[in-house]
Amino acid sequence: MEHLNIALAVVGGLVLVVGLLSSPLDRSWLSVPLLAFLLGVALGPEAMDLLDPRTWGDSNKLMEETARITLGISLMGIALRLPPDYPFSHWRSLSILLAIGMPAMCLISAMLTYGMLGLPLLTALLVGAAICPTDPVLASSIVTGGVAKENLPGSFRHLLSSESGANDGLAYPLVLLPILLLTAPTGDAWLDWFGRVWLWEVGGGVLVGIALGWATGRALRWSEERGYLDQPSFLSITVALTIFVLGVGALLGTNSILGVFAAGLAFDQEVGGQERSEEDNVQEAVNILLTLPAFILFGLIAPWGEWQALGLQGGLLALLVLLLRRLPILLLLRPWLPALRDWPISLIMGWFGPIGISALYYATLVTSRTGYDLAWTIGSLIVAVSMVAHGITATPFARRYGRWCSRRRGDATEDRH
Repeated sequence: MEHLNIALAVVGGLVLVVGLLSSPLDRSWLSVPLLAFLLGVALGPEAMDLLDPRTWGDSNKLMEETARITLGISLMGIALRLPPDYPFSHWRSLSILLAIGMPAMCLISAMLTYGMLGLPLLTALLVGAAICPTDPVLASSIVTGGVAKENLPGSFRHLLSSESGANDGLAYPLVLLPILLLTAPTGDAWLDWFGRVWLWEVGGGVLVGIALGWATGRALRWSEERGYLDQPSFLSITVALTIFVLGVGALLGTNSILGVFAAGLAFDQEVGGQERSEEDNVQEAVNILLTLPAFILFGLIAPWGEWQALGLQGGLLALLVLLLRRLPILLLLRPWLPALRDWPISLIMGWFGPIGISALYYATLVTSRTGYDLAWTIGSLIVAVSMVAHGITATPFARRYGRWCSRRRGDATEDRH
């Protein structure tokens, strides 16, 4: 109980600080997830030793389930933050990023892991698949807040949000393929991958999410028309929908993470206008409350000894992944992505593909299903480096782009005169 009270005090105190200092933190180099991670490190076994999740049970499973819930809450927030018609009017850009960009990022990450650490190819593919999705929680540092809205175009913010929302769930088949090839005969593995993983877990997850999101949206409108809904209940409905889809999807054996994003999009088609804008505000508050504990937990269980054992190659691998996993692909795909017409915004989009909670989820999933701890060790190291690198560059890069746009508009005005 003492550990529980310490954890409650830490999480509550951090949420209070973030809430009271939200504007200064938004404009500083220190991102909120990085602050939570550092707090977890300070309280963990490597520093003050006030909290040690390893004494609570299976810390790997605890991280996996915490990450799954955190992803669900974050993906629901993204789905409700997007304009209702965005995924449909920009389906070509999203298809290119998901069908070409994400597999390419997986292969590049795997090849870098294979070359730098000399792991077996399938093990390297496990790592590459785990770290390929763009993290929606860390990506919020560049798409939300006053600095982002003042300096970055909406087309960029919506595209990055949509990509990070969809590819978290769609990374699941990429992670499952090497797992199946390692644990089953090759023929059975491919058959299982196409039949069970793609058709049922992915396809079924999307259909379940759409059905539950649509039904909840219709029920909400029915309740409002009859005056049954009190406005403070709106927050509980969005959170309950997230938890409901996560639970139902897992019970049915489908991809519940992708299901939550689909549910949010379907729900948003039914509830728009004033309700939607109010929902956006409360959902952001829920994001802060429920995502910070995941980063604190990561700080508590960070495998410092295993990271040190990777040596210089581990740190170099993390840097190479951040530089080469995404930027070259985005620059090659730029002609087919209308939101990236300007070179500066293309460079920002290529750099800001942060690796975070989604990678932690898949890394723990790999460990639990295969027993290979290397996926967790390497994946968590890259997440830590990404938190620092993307956290401290989000605000400066956004402001720099804003100044570039201002100068360009000034030059255009002078040319007209």
